Amino acid sequence: MSSAVTNAQALQHITGTIVLAGAGKMGGAMLSGWLAQGLDACGVGVIEPQPTEEINALTAKGIRLNPSPKDIGAVATLVVALKPQMFREAEAMLKSFTAPSTLVVSIMAGATIASIEQVCGGMVVRAMPNTPAAIGRGITVAVAAKNVSAAQRAVADALLRATGSVEWIDDESLMDAVTAVSGSGPAYIFLLAEELARAGVEAGLPPELATRLARETVAGSGELLHRSEASSATLRQNVTSPGGTTAAALEVLMAPDGMQSLLTRAVAAATKRSKELAK
Repeated sequence: MSSAVTNAQALQHITGTIVLAGAGKMGGAMLSGWLAQGLDACGVGVIEPQPTEEINALTAKGIRLNPSPKDIGAVATLVVALKPQMFREAEAMLKSFTAPSTLVVSIMAGATIASIEQVCGGMVVRAMPNTPAAIGRGITVAVAAKNVSAAQRAVADALLRATGSVEWIDDESLMDAVTAVSGSGPAYIFLLAEELARAGVEAGLPPELATRLARETVAGSGELLHRSEASSATLRQNVTSPGGTTAAALEVLMAPDGMQSLLTRAVAAATKRSKELAK
């Protein structure tokens, strides 16, 4: 039985009302994943002041859009997908949907378990997904507060797994580095495609061809990495013939001031910013 089928079954067995606070790109991707895997739309409320046409259309399936706490009743799970900068401004709204026993799942960068408990109350799971969640290929890392029950953790896992893989950790202090590597990581890959295309143009390729080659090379290499059991280092070595064209390029990329140094500094900068957002 595939993991997707198993998770669909887990979602379909979730009981109690779920409220999603924030239905932007990431919140909307999670919502789409839940519904695609069979979560009962009638058990979901969405708080979104500026809903897209797609979110508005989901009301026909039973989603309750911008319900009042009185109308929606007891909330078993609150998923917070707000921008971190808006989090504290939304305190009154979030608390109105939260009881002491409510599972609160946050996907906000930098927001600590302590700050989520302070603003929302409830039993908190802090998670960091990434944008490939939009196509069901995301990776999410999650950490649970000590008072979260095994059953609540299973609910959080099913909700997060609807958009891809989930890794659980016990040390919350790792979440800033997680944010820097996988949360922000897709931007680094998109930049690689962008700069590879630009370099192709500099080497004489027509812009449209260079863009297509760069996009398909990055996408195809990512899929190969996904399907292969070999390490990324082994896959790199498989492409590299001694004294060949790839070796010449890698000599530049692997120089002391090359890709390793740049990515180390980039991840360190993102980690630092994630810590600053928590203050």
